[in-house]
Amino acid sequence: MSKVLVSDPIDQVGIDILSQVAQVDVKTNLSVDELVQIIPEYDALMIRSGTRVTQAVIDAGKQLKIIGRAGVGVDNVDVPAATRRGILVVNSPEGNTVAAAEHAVAMMLSLSRYIPDANQSVKNGKWDRKTFTGVEVYKKTLGVVGLGKIGSHVATIARAMNMRILAYDPYLSTERAEQLGCQLVELDFLFRESDYITLHLPKTPETYHLINAEALSKMKPTVRIVNCARGGIIDENALAEALQQSRIGGAALDVYEEEPLRDASSLRSLGKELILTPHLGASTEEAQVNVAIDVAEQIRDVLLGLPARSAVNIPGLRPDVMEKLRPYLQLAETLGNLVSQLAGGRIQSLNIRLQGELATNESQPIVVAALKGLLSHALQERVNYVNASIEAKERGIHVVETRDAAIRDYTGSLHLSAIGSLGEHSVTGALLGDNEIRVTSIDDFPINVPPSRYMLFTLHRDMPGIIGKIGSLLGSFNVNIASMQVGRKIVRGDAVMVLSIDDPLPDGILTEITKVPGIRDAYTVTLSD
Repeated sequence: MSKVLVSDPIDQVGIDILSQVAQVDVKTNLSVDELVQIIPEYDALMIRSGTRVTQAVIDAGKQLKIIGRAGVGVDNVDVPAATRRGILVVNSPEGNTVAAAEHAVAMMLSLSRYIPDANQSVKNGKWDRKTFTGVEVYKKTLGVVGLGKIGSHVATIARAMNMRILAYDPYLSTERAEQLGCQLVELDFLFRESDYITLHLPKTPETYHLINAEALSKMKPTVRIVNCARGGIIDENALAEALQQSRIGGAALDVYEEEPLRDASSLRSLGKELILTPHLGASTEEAQVNVAIDVAEQIRDVLLGLPARSAVNIPGLRPDVMEKLRPYLQLAETLGNLVSQLAGGRIQSLNIRLQGELATNESQPIVVAALKGLLSHALQERVNYVNASIEAKERGIHVVETRDAAIRDYTGSLHLSAIGSLGEHSVTGALLGDNEIRVTSIDDFPINVPPSRYMLFTLHRDMPGIIGKIGSLLGSFNVNIASMQVGRKIVRGDAVMVLSIDDPLPDGILTEITKVPGIRDAYTVTLSD
């Protein structure tokens, strides 16, 4: 009989589900060393945020088939180590969707009617009605920044309250937004027009301090901002200053850059215009039950030989297929990430062409890997090999797969073409003999470069002096070039230049590059390590 270790407190309903197929041991508050000692005898591990599943734990888990996290994040699990060992890691990406959305709406309403301060006032023996005169949300404009599962649910609730919904999501199609009853707009327009703004984004380099002093200056003086997503999306000092100077109407925060909130935080000194809660977005009885059921059912199914529905890493492919395709999965994911940034955020379609010997392989894992790469710049850890196809479908991305068995420069290669907000762009890639990834064409211009963390692409006329001018310009901004290659089809025609650089480009330099005579366009790309 299989054995399951539950190392964090979970709802009893989850334990009951696991008990249908396995012996369940509940042992909480284990140190990493203690977990390493006992994990060899278990087939499955169910955790929440308290247990750290390190590589040492995974290496010791000789019988482990699955690690289940009753919640969304898997930061406390060494997912790459688990993947290398063929251990599934599953989570519950939708278990707290309703809870988080309802908390955001509750914060918005509480902020509108000053409910926390009014409650405290009455408990202090006062009857001060004038101080707490609020506003209605009826027919007000709500700006939803990030129209994923939680943002979409907030929009649905807000529509029922007869609010006008503006939405900003660079990775969502206009058609999908209209289905949700939202008007898809640019971020500056949303800032200017919204009476309320609610944030539903992952924390990424692009979203860090998205709400800063400049953004706040564009908003109405009556705007009210809600953040139940991730700390760090709002510049807390800029927000506190705007509230102190009455340049915005109010804010309600459930998440912070540092948690618990520091005693010295400027947010603590503000009055009824600011509501603070201690990261309660998923803290409902129902959400805790939902995540326990969701993950326990997945562990049960895997122990019975069935697939998991929310695997964070690669789901159960046959070992022989997995071993053969693993290098190509990384190639597909890298090319998907690259083409998504070249084509712009709002991807409408993706054409995936398997070429040469690759055309004779199983295609579904490669297609899924390409979609994961395509969406990873926007969704970060929220996209995985299981949900990539679903996420693409929800965003209205039309996916076409083709095969071409003809062998060109490489025995097997992959070609991706995407249409996005910046037009149509394509990339081709292949593997060298040691499975080293090479990008072999950009927009059909032949090149041969390894992908790197930071890359700069230019489209320019093939003319003397271009390379020197770009090099000098980058040097003047203290940008170091690691490698450079030019691809062209004909002499003195159009060409592409690909530069690998050591650091991200400073603000403003891309504009300066496009001013260089002969440069027609320039793009920067940031790939994962």
